[in-house]
Amino acid sequence: MHPQRPTVRLADLTDDFTADPYSAFTSLRSRGSVHHVHFPTGDESWLVVGHEEVRMALSDPRLLNDVRHSADFEDDGLYSVGRNMLQVDPPDHTRLRTLVAREFTARRVHALRPRVEEAAVALLDVVAADGRADLVAAYAYPLPLTIICELLGVPDVDRDVFRAWSTKVVALDDAEQSARASQEMAAYLAGLAEEKRRFRDAAESDLLHALVRAHDGDGGDRLTPEELLGMAFLLLVAGHETTVNLIANAVHLLLGHPEQLAAVRADSGLLKGAVEETLRFESPAPAGTYRYAAEPVTLGGVRIPAGARVVLSIAAANRDPARFPAPEQFNIRRDPTETRAHLAFGYGLHHCLGAPLARLEAALALRILLERFPRLAFDGDGTPRWRPSLMRSLRELPVRW
Repeated sequence: MHPQRPTVRLADLTDDFTADPYSAFTSLRSRGSVHHVHFPTGDESWLVVGHEEVRMALSDPRLLNDVRHSADFEDDGLYSVGRNMLQVDPPDHTRLRTLVAREFTARRVHALRPRVEEAAVALLDVVAADGRADLVAAYAYPLPLTIICELLGVPDVDRDVFRAWSTKVVALDDAEQSARASQEMAAYLAGLAEEKRRFRDAAESDLLHALVRAHDGDGGDRLTPEELLGMAFLLLVAGHETTVNLIANAVHLLLGHPEQLAAVRADSGLLKGAVEETLRFESPAPAGTYRYAAEPVTLGGVRIPAGARVVLSIAAANRDPARFPAPEQFNIRRDPTETRAHLAFGYGLHHCLGAPLARLEAALALRILLERFPRLAFDGDGTPRWRPSLMRSLRELPVRW
């Protein structure tokens, strides 16, 4: 079946889609909320850019996460690293999410506050005397990485190599390198899980031990070997990549809006608004995972055929003027009832379990950074250099104090 509208090349709508996807989204939205598009990577998909349509699609039971519903699906070699919540639908999704939610509790997240503060202070101690640093490499990246690795039980000595793998896994500019990093990470995680099993202690409380126990336990809710591997991979990668970019993007936006930076310095109560507005304005994960139409679906007045791949643009939805007044303006003082409508953490069944931890880490990271360095400023002109990635990811953030 041919699309009702001609395929749109996103590269024709903006000079550089990596640096500025928003021009393309604005152009598309002026013509409708759903389009058949050709991405700069060469892929073709149905792209949803309207807030209401993205929100509806995120909870539409006809748009499924399992790639086996794709018209292009040919074999069962479909999971790069195991099988996780973002690749399945109910009832498997419900079972997997319940197992993780049982361990990823609000009490556990709240208990991490002192450790996040301690880690943030230690990282700034290392660079304080230098007077300048790349904030991504020195702070925004290692802080969430430290916390998620401790939470899951990844040994300190392995974190640098894990960081390199993770960066390559989400990169879009080298598919072969990304695939190789995924394979290496899969082998590492399988070995680490086996080590946790051999030296399992009932007193151990890290999440990887909990996943191993769920794999080895009795009952219908146990994890398969593929699911154990996939869930460990998801928690490790998604558990820090989004937060890295949330912290870096928030600092970049505040430094680029001096009056709002001054307001946050004067009133730390505005930090919550700064975090939420960053999530809306520069969403760390700009698109949801692929959805596949299990049957023909009409969305935004456009009929999407069965088996089609659908991309839900969180970044476009979060700048939809139909939902957010003056969406192209970064404004930490937005009405909270308005800002909370952002879809940065998804919606419905797949709403991000790690959202409370990401919000906690980002708010603490910003507060401690701004208190420690009251003269923090761009080291240079502040022009962002974006990484070709599944994330909205700065290559670097040079700052001085």
